[in-house]
Amino acid sequence: MSDDSFIREVNEELRQDKMKALGVRYGPLALGLAVLIVLATAGYVAYNHWTTSRANASGDRFAQALELAEEGDNGEALEILKELEASGYGAYPMLARLRTATALADSGDAQGAVAKFDEVANDSSAPGAIRDVARLRAALLLVDHGTYADVAARVETLTGEGNPMRHTAREALALAAWKEGNRENALALFGQIINDEQAPATAKERAEMMSDLITATTAESG
Repeated sequence: MSDDSFIREVNEELRQDKMKALGVRYGPLALGLAVLIVLATAGYVAYNHWTTSRANASGDRFAQALELAEEGDNGEALEILKELEASGYGAYPMLARLRTATALADSGDAQGAVAKFDEVANDSSAPGAIRDVARLRAALLLVDHGTYADVAARVETLTGEGNPMRHTAREALALAAWKEGNRENALALFGQIINDEQAPATAKERAEMMSDLITATTAESG
């Protein structure tokens, strides 16, 4: 046997001895880590299954509420939505609050609907876009059931350049101004919609129609 072969065999024996020593010393720890990994994986899978089941159940209940509302059974729909607000999972409690406001409006309870939309709009835990939608929905109801000041309090902050909801917000303010006899303000707001290159065509058409109507009635009264 050459010296090189002898050295290799000795090194191999030493390596095996070290591995055995490490196994004796750290074997229980490695086994424990393996068990923890298995338990953690099982827990993760179980949690995912649990959350998916809850989300699916909430989704089914929300769809049921929408179906009942479409059929005109707002009372039963509101009961399900109330349940989802309290115990729904994920985004469904927030969606239930918005849908509750819509159901109240459909049933003729405008003030109750506005109060519900305001509740969402003032909820700091809700996403900003959802809060803005709630403000806008409340303002649109208040065009017919409130004052210009009521409408402005909710959507004036949405009328700035660059806000994606500015066209509808300006339209709500313009209608509220016209309703109170403030024709100049109404025309100015409708003009902002007409002159906004990014305004939807339908919004521009309504603004032009309302501007023509206001101009015509002003001429007649003069």
